[in-house]
Order: sequence, then structure tokens, then C-alpha cells
Amino acid sequence: MITASEFRNGVTFEMDSQVMQVIEFQHVKPGKGAAFVRTKMKNVMTGAVTETSFNPTAKFESAFVERKDMEYSYNDGDLYYFMDPETFELVPIDGHVLGDSFRFVTENMVCKIQSYKNKVFGVEPPNFVELVIQETDPGFKGDTATNVTKPAILETGAEIKVPLFINPGDKIKIDTRTGEYLERSKG
Repeated sequence: MITASEFRNGVTFEMDSQVMQVIEFQHVKPGKGAAFVRTKMKNVMTGAVTETSFNPTAKFESAFVERKDMEYSYNDGDLYYFMDPETFELVPIDGHVLGDSFRFVTENMVCKIQSYKNKVFGVEPPNFVELVIQETDPGFKGDTATNVTKPAILETGAEIKVPLFINPGDKIKIDTRTGEYLERSKG
């Protein structure tokens, strides 16, 4: 059990049979009236964010969210298969759980699978990945104007904006959380 006065950023708890994660919290002690805890929290299953105030003595059941590294193997229709590195078992995950950042994942890439009571609710790819540019307009030497970009299609099929000097076949580093180009990879 956890009380609202023990809330910290990242704490997960059960409320109304839903798993919630504290994003922000603030202990408020007004001049008149009782103290309370103002909380911004996210439903980890649906992603919905809500703001609520709690009595500091309100009790909630702690929720343990499991995060496990698994290797992406392949997809078959709307099912994506991940291999458990310990048991070598293939686990199918529904496509609607994957999220937007999954567009940067290639086969054999290790991702964090998030689950609660054996129900998968999220797939988190690595924060940074290196991918090869499949298609883009050719670059020109000396094109180093700041903040000028062009569209490029990656080996995964995702489209991002890259600087003008990037050519097809170049390997680049991408931040999967924002989908932004970071740098050209060495080698």
C-alpha cells in the first residue's frame, strides 16, 4: 500500500482498477483547510493524462510494472513477434500497442516490453538508433546552411527530415523519442 503523501515522480499505483503513474505532484498546505496532494498522473494502459487532488492519507495499492528487454523478430499482419532472450520464446504483441516510435525499429533490435500482470501495454525502442537512408535527393558538397532540411526515407520505411548534405546509403543516428536526425554515423 502507498499513501498519496508518498507520491514521487514515476511511482505506479492502482486506482479504480487502472494502473496510474505519477508524472508531477505537489504537496499543498493552504492557510485555511486541510492539506492535499495535487497530482498529474498518466494511465499506463491508455496513455490518458489526468490531474487530481488527493487527501494525503488516501491509500492505494502499489502497482509493479515489469520492463523486460526483448528482441524484435518479425511481424505477421497486425502481430509483432518479440523473442525473450532467456527462454527464446516468441511473444506476439498486437500492433496497436507499439506506438509511433516503433517505426525506427529493425529486425533483431532489442526493445523494452512494458507489462502489468502479464498484459503488455507498451513497447519502448532504444532512445537512439542508427539507420541507413534508402531514399533522398542527392546532397551537395558545401551545403551546410543551418536548419535547412529535406525529406528522407529510412531503411524501416519511416520518413524524417535530414540536412541537405545527407546522401542515400548514409548511416545516420536518430532520437526515437522525437524522431529527429542527430548526426551522421561514422564508418
